[in-house]
Amino acid sequence: MSGEVLINLTPMETRVAVVENGVLQEALIERSWRRGIVGNIYKGRVVRVLPGMQAAFVDIGLDRAAFIHAQEVAPQGALSDEQSSISYLLHEGQALVVQASKDAIGSKGARLTTHLSVPSRYLVYMPDSPNNGVSQRIEDEAERERLRQLVDAASAEQSIDVSGGFIVRTAAEGVSLEEISSDMHFLLRLWRKISERKVTAAAPSVIYDDLPLFIRTLRDVMRDGIEKVRIDSRENYIKLVKFAEEFMPAAVGRIEHYSGERPIFDLFSVEDEIQKALGRKVQLKSGGYLVIDPTEAMTTIDVNTGGYVGHRNLEETIFKTNLEAATAIARQLQLRNLGGIIIIDFIDMSDIEHQRQVLRVLDKSLERDHAKTKSTGFTELGLVQVTRKRTRESLEQTLCEACPSCQGRGSLKTPESVCYEIFREILREERAYSAETYVVLASQAVVDRLLDEESAAVADLEEFIGKPIRFQVEAHYSQEQYDIVLM
Repeated sequence: MSGEVLINLTPMETRVAVVENGVLQEALIERSWRRGIVGNIYKGRVVRVLPGMQAAFVDIGLDRAAFIHAQEVAPQGALSDEQSSISYLLHEGQALVVQASKDAIGSKGARLTTHLSVPSRYLVYMPDSPNNGVSQRIEDEAERERLRQLVDAASAEQSIDVSGGFIVRTAAEGVSLEEISSDMHFLLRLWRKISERKVTAAAPSVIYDDLPLFIRTLRDVMRDGIEKVRIDSRENYIKLVKFAEEFMPAAVGRIEHYSGERPIFDLFSVEDEIQKALGRKVQLKSGGYLVIDPTEAMTTIDVNTGGYVGHRNLEETIFKTNLEAATAIARQLQLRNLGGIIIIDFIDMSDIEHQRQVLRVLDKSLERDHAKTKSTGFTELGLVQVTRKRTRESLEQTLCEACPSCQGRGSLKTPESVCYEIFREILREERAYSAETYVVLASQAVVDRLLDEESAAVADLEEFIGKPIRFQVEAHYSQEQYDIVLM
């Protein structure tokens, strides 16, 4: 499978597109004024302890206090109920070194942990853990054992004392002792600097700031299937190459400065794909389609056959649509960065074997996702539940805001409904103030309705209150907005 990474940089924004076989799989966007904080380490100050929630709020220097649960504060090992209580572990005003595990999403503040970790290309260093481990995504048992031995050997080689543990990342599959040892040495040096800052830094302040997005992408996304990394900024191309020369020498030859006249995101229609990813409806090649609806609690995905009628029978048509949908859903989850609980309503299948095959395709497609995902079997209602770890805002949350007209509902009151609201409001005003004349300021659609279809109702209302009602169009008013002026 061939892939490319496209990096578009401007002074205010960094955008990254991961493309496989010419199809956009993931889009990452970071604004300079709104950088993600996952992985950053802070010296914060506890501002409020909530015993009822077993949690606390910590000021880490952001606009909004961040949230930490007692489980993320308690040291590893068996503790009594009292020792694991948030009131026992923290108190207001206490300085606390924490790491951001989730960005602030919507109305929720950032999530924190005191179980610190620092990543490199092949390893994650955990200073408070005595054990080493290997990523579960590396399934070959012989390779897992080889990597464990390499970590032990690299630890013995270090000139700096190794007090914590290491997790071997998926990217380390097949690497040599030299590469593991180099990564380990870098992490131990970095941790020494962080340890010094933990003591001297004031609270609240940043102790360790993770790499910028374009370098993080090279560190985390680069794998054998990625043939090219193209970046359209000469200055940052040099930074990327320098980072690769020090930590990822094998990737240097695959990094390219893009100087073409066409915008870099036009190469694989990335801009068009991002626009499509903001819509509810996803068209499938067969003629079927998905309807994706994110909500506060969960995301629902409905699968429909649409214009696909198949060639044999209904069951076969449904089966093929669901197979195609399973692959498309896995891509959409990653592209849109949808997290939390996802409920998928596949088209009902009576054949149990067909259900198993659809689940198999879904699970296989989800394996390529770097975020932790888990799916369940079909429920009695024919639904499939998927959970996907959410660490940052979705694509929609990054690029969009709630519509000022509908307040995020996704629909507007009809002109007819607004007209009847206006009638009720005029009656309320008449009872309270008894004006001489009423002037209604409203949108064009509402005024047109009042003067046409509702004209008889307006005449009846004028007769009932014994006052004239005039109408005035306000072009900048939304369909739901109106004012009643008493003259």
